[in-house]
Amino acid sequence: MSKLPVISGSKTVKALIKFGYYVRDQEGSHIHLRHPFRKPLTIPNHKEIARGTLGKIIKEADLTVEEFRRLL
Repeated sequence: MSKLPVISGSKTVKALIKFGYYVRDQEGSHIHLRHPFRKPLTIPNHKEIARGTLGKIIKEADLTVEEFRRLL
């Protein structure tokens, strides 16, 4: 498994939008994403997302790290 990148919340959201997610709303610094048939996600809109948090987001989106890197 590849090492997770250190990226911002906005870059994470942009990558997941390419995968079919869309922004439902934003509550404070958390962006809520929805997908037609996948689990909803909540992304912290921070300058850097912790690697553990990013790993869980990628897993919840049912992606591999390699697939996520290609979306960036």
